[in-house]
Parts: sequence; C-alpha cells; structure tokens
Amino acid sequence: MKAEQRSSPIDFSTRSLGVEIMDDLDCSGEVVDQTLRELDFINQWLGGNAVTIDAVKSCWKKIPGDQSISIADLGCGSGEMLRILARLAKKEDRQVVLTGFDANPHIVAYALNQSAGVKNISFSATDVFSKDFQQQQFDFVLATLFTHHFTEEELVILLQKLKQQTTTAIIINDIHRHSLAYYSIKFLTQLFSKSAMVKFDAPLSVLRAFRKSELEEILRKGGLTNYTLTWKWAFRWRLIIFP
Repeated sequence: MKAEQRSSPIDFSTRSLGVEIMDDLDCSGEVVDQTLRELDFINQWLGGNAVTIDAVKSCWKKIPGDQSISIADLGCGSGEMLRILARLAKKEDRQVVLTGFDANPHIVAYALNQSAGVKNISFSATDVFSKDFQQQQFDFVLATLFTHHFTEEELVILLQKLKQQTTTAIIINDIHRHSLAYYSIKFLTQLFSKSAMVKFDAPLSVLRAFRKSELEEILRKGGLTNYTLTWKWAFRWRLIIFP
C-alpha cells in the first residue's frame, strides 16, 4: 500500500506566482457576476470598503468645497466603491467626477449595469499600462485589492506613472499576506461562497499579497518617499501616496 501523500506546507515568506481566474480578461458570464456580487459582500462585511472610504474623506478635505474632484478607481469591479463615493459626495455636497477602470470589458459591462442612473460615474475597459490611460489626470487614484495582481517590477513602474497623473493622493487598499488571513478566507469561502472563482481566487489573493517590507521596497525602488502605510482590519494595508 502506498504511503498517504501529504501536501507541502504553505510558504508565506514569499509572494506566490500563481495566476488567479480573475486575471483571464476573457472571463465572462454568470461566474463573473456571482464573483463580483460576493466580493462586494466580503468587502462590506469585513470592513474593506471603509479602509478606502475613510482615506478619501480625510484627503479630499484638502480640496476647496466648491471645486470638482476627479477620482479614478483602478480594477473597479462592480463599481461599488464609486457608488459609495457618489452617495457620500451628495451627502457632503461635493462635486465629483468618478471613473472606473478595468481591463476586462465583461466586468465593465456589469459595472455599467449596476451603476445605471448614477450620472457622475463612468467606466472604461482600459489597461492601466496603456498610453491612453497614462495621459489622463486625476485628483485621486484608488486601487482596492488591485495591486497584488502585479509583479514588484510592474508595480514600481505603475506607481511612478500614477504619481505623475495624480494631484492629491493615490490610495491603495490591499491584503496583508498572513497565515491567519489565508486560512480564514479559505474556510469562509468554502463554507459560504457559491462561486468557484471566489473559492479559488480568494485564498490565492492572500498568497500573492504583501508584507510591509515588500511594499516599502517597492516604494523605495520607485523613488516614492511621501506616503503613509498603515495596517487595518481585516488584514489590509492602506498605503496613501502623496505626489
């Protein structure tokens, strides 16, 4: 009888090179829609949205109340973050121009449908490394659960470009790679998720995510020195870069 094979222990010391299903830009249909619905729920339930929203509320105080604020959301998913900001801006009587970017046109189509009727939100199926995107300027750039999809080298280039495109703040909200974060999200998604993509991608996202020293090294290589880096529940890093 063959000896029972055991899986190797997970190495949390380095970032995974695994590819998420979400990285396939041709991915479409109900599996994408269900995934986006569940990601919205996870971000609300675990407080992930608040990590970004609180930073925006703090930073846009620097802009005069009668001045319109342009905000780009990279990897915008369903557009939920922008819809929250649209409601907040209305409550605080701020004028905002909100644009969501995602390289997957099927995700953009879903976001457009979910945001129908919100006049100050638009979406674009655009690669953030494209010349078309890099020629645009914004007051704020947001990136929630977005940066872990890239290599360190790609992030250095992206952040350098974003610094040139942004007037007030780049606000990044992404995962802290940690064993507790990994096993918690793996358990929760296996228990509650109806999306095969979420069950596969969510734990892998943690393995592709960052530790503090890795983010600091990316910033150092990019020559970015004016920033704050703060740990937030649940296992999130909030990085605010000031151009």
